[in-house]
Amino acid sequence: MRRRLVVLTLVTAAIAVGLFGIPLAVGLVQYSLEDQESVLQRTASLTARSVQNELAHGDAPTVLPDLPADVVLGVYDGDGDLVLGDGPEPAGDEVGRALDGRGSHVTADGTIVVTVPVTGRHPDGAVRAAMPVSAVYAGLVPVWLAMAGLAGAVLVTVWLLARRQARRLATPLEDLAGAARRLGEGDFSVRTGRAGVAEIDEVGGALDSTAERLDALLARERAFSQDASHQLRTPLTGLRLRLEAALDRPDADLKAALVAGIAEADRLERTIDELLQLARERTGRGGPTDVGALVRELEPARAERLAASGRGLVLEVAAALPPAAASAAAIRQVLGVLLDNAEVHGAGTVRIVVRESGEALAVDVADEGAGPGPDPFAAPPERRAAGHGIGLPLARRLAEAEGGRLVLGRPVPPVFTLFVPATWPEPPVEPAPAEPEPVDELSLGR
Repeated sequence: MRRRLVVLTLVTAAIAVGLFGIPLAVGLVQYSLEDQESVLQRTASLTARSVQNELAHGDAPTVLPDLPADVVLGVYDGDGDLVLGDGPEPAGDEVGRALDGRGSHVTADGTIVVTVPVTGRHPDGAVRAAMPVSAVYAGLVPVWLAMAGLAGAVLVTVWLLARRQARRLATPLEDLAGAARRLGEGDFSVRTGRAGVAEIDEVGGALDSTAERLDALLARERAFSQDASHQLRTPLTGLRLRLEAALDRPDADLKAALVAGIAEADRLERTIDELLQLARERTGRGGPTDVGALVRELEPARAERLAASGRGLVLEVAAALPPAAASAAAIRQVLGVLLDNAEVHGAGTVRIVVRESGEALAVDVADEGAGPGPDPFAAPPERRAAGHGIGLPLARRLAEAEGGRLVLGRPVPPVFTLFVPATWPEPPVEPAPAEPEPVDELSLGR
């Protein structure tokens, strides 16, 4: 890429120099030819005035003025004979025109020829001044060499600047290519530097943002997969316990065990579906969800399981609650974690209260146990490695993903509260008051 940038810059500079230099060189040639014609004209005119008296009296002139270099000067009498200097013999057409009283400027056979008549009462002769065109070109050679040197200096300067600029542009692009390659290989920690070029820095910033999002997404997916396994263990454990209890009691009613097993399998299937739904990327929050109906749906199974261990379940749902602007699957999973936590680690009666809390809905899950500790949402690393103690962190992330919060409102006895945004109905728009009709003052006066 660097080579292409340098070559392209040099070609552009060479074209620019050529478009400027070639017309300039051609113009210099034309100017020099016209200037030499003027020199020959002045030389011939001065010579004609200097020999006018001799030719008018029929004498042959003997002295010529000082001549510029490469100028050939000849003086002809009225008969067209060369009497002084150098020139063609016999005289050419240009001398004949001068003897007729008409001067001329001719460039022919590589020679510039200027003729001037020597006039008195009538043309007494003619002066012919000539110079080879090659002498004009020879005088332009140093100028052309200087122009070529200047053009070479310009191209060298452009080459140096092009190399520097190509390095400045190519290096960050090469770094971007390497970063993109590493990102494609799975290195999401890649970050690009800043090159000082706005467009390249914008691309680098976009690549950095993409790497950060992919890194966060991968970490979130790994954490979610690990945490979701905890949610699947509870129904699997319940199903296994029911089947083992049925095997240990051959005289028990197998139908009841199978029905309970199927119910646990259905619960497991629904949990899997909901976790998969929550794992998918969503463009907005879910809802509306009737939280009261959802809690009542969970009550029978939970009450049965708590009753098996001699514990009770109390449900309180406030009247006229607005729906929640959150996914039913997320709310069900969060409440499932809280109820599992109260069932396994809690004691006494479990109480669920659904109420309003400002602009949100609040669901309190309380029991009479000793509490989960100072920070129940941060499981120790050894417990996370074993797959335990990660239900509450998962529940908090699910709540936050729906725009809500999960907090420990009271440590002992524990009260966990789930806050989810509520969907409030828009207030009715009151009609604008009607404007009073205009009163006709004339009718009032009648």
